[in-house]
Amino acid sequence: MTTAQVAELIQRPIETLRYWRWRGEGPTSFKIGRSVVYERSDVESWLRAQKAATSAGGAPAV
Repeated sequence: MTTAQVAELIQRPIETLRYWRWRGEGPTSFKIGRSVVYERSDVESWLRAQKAATSAGGAPAV
């Protein structure tokens, strides 16, 4: 996936993904030539990890 495709999927600006890459955060990316790309499975894994780390709620209180 391109940076633009990932940005659209996660609804964040392209610049945010670039910043995260610079900081070593966000989904795993790599380069093909001069282009930064992402594997869909890496993006999906990252999204699941974000959900697990930040989810609130869950089972209703008794």
